[in-house]
Amino acid sequence: MTVFFPIPGTALLPVVAFPFEDIYIDRRHILHTLTKREQKIVFYFALLTASLGIGGIRAIVCPLSAYNLEDCGPKELLSFFNWFYWLINLNSAVVFVSISYIQQSVARNLGFFIPFVSVLMAMITIHMVRGEMIYKPKTDSSLLTTFGVITSALKTCCVRYRYFSGGITNWLDHAKENFGGQYSETQVESTKSLARLFPLFAFQILYRACIMQIPSGYYLQTMNSNLHFSGFVLPVAAMNVISIVPLLILVPILECINSYLFSSKDTGHPPTIYIVVGQLSAALSVMVAGFSEIHRKHFPQVEQTLSEEVLLVSSMPCYHLAPQYILLGVAEALVTPSCSLLSFWLVPERIRGISMHFLTLFNGAGCFMGAFFVQTTHAGTQGKHMLMTGIPEQFSNTIDLEN
Repeated sequence: MTVFFPIPGTALLPVVAFPFEDIYIDRRHILHTLTKREQKIVFYFALLTASLGIGGIRAIVCPLSAYNLEDCGPKELLSFFNWFYWLINLNSAVVFVSISYIQQSVARNLGFFIPFVSVLMAMITIHMVRGEMIYKPKTDSSLLTTFGVITSALKTCCVRYRYFSGGITNWLDHAKENFGGQYSETQVESTKSLARLFPLFAFQILYRACIMQIPSGYYLQTMNSNLHFSGFVLPVAAMNVISIVPLLILVPILECINSYLFSSKDTGHPPTIYIVVGQLSAALSVMVAGFSEIHRKHFPQVEQTLSEEVLLVSSMPCYHLAPQYILLGVAEALVTPSCSLLSFWLVPERIRGISMHFLTLFNGAGCFMGAFFVQTTHAGTQGKHMLMTGIPEQFSNTIDLEN
């Protein structure tokens, strides 16, 4: 049911995305007269419902598609995840360019209405094919069983701590029936294979904190740069396309590389290499963004109109920021498909869905950490600086939803 949450969320966002004075039929017919506090409440409720729905879709659609490849090897699975995320990013590129252009240059209110129509059509499509999207895992492979194994092992460890020096090689073995636990050998071994992936999931938190800089610090950095390019004002969100282009280019190249790196006896070293290189690329992107910020502040300020407001910004062209976007795009092309492959392939069939859900959970935790860093920096500098970006006072009000 959570997959339908984006409908009310995207329907409410246009209502509160701009001041109520802008929403009227004529001077005598105001569509709503919400106070600032009420706008905030509705705004956060809309974001919450939309995020719950998006989380439900992301956690379900990709595993459902991969279940048809359960008998395939790592090469075929990596190819599936590469092209799966390639299609997602191709759609994202079209969306970022079209909606951002409409909002900034054509009709701001219409730009908020497009996501609602898109989500509504997607939900109708999912409802029509719901019969093809039903997957019934084995009865002993639920998330409750996984948590039950961990809880039982911890309880037994506390009660029978002397077993640590016994013949038990893994603390989760305490949950086995043979050692006083409540779960079978198969259930415990499945949980142990999932636990081995937790270091991989933990690194995803740091990685996603870097990726979160695109919709936060990098965007604000772009907003404070010169958006004019050959007489055309570039939409801020369109800069995200620069980070998508490397992924669209790299995926076909990686497909050719995988055909040589993978063999029938290979057990997944290429995905591990991809993850390490991608993590380094994400860290390098943040470092380059810091140097770009120092470089940007050496340019004189100019006036620039953005969303009908005249702001003082750096005269540095925004395309000087392209390297940091490109590096994050390279990181996304290398890390995301490879992490999905390892999360799906290195666990038994019965808990592959749970493993993918944990990957999504840790990705979300990384996004929260990235947002926390941004908000902490913003609060610590009284709104004068956000992450690596010097933000004019006009933007600090926007960040606080004060307008």
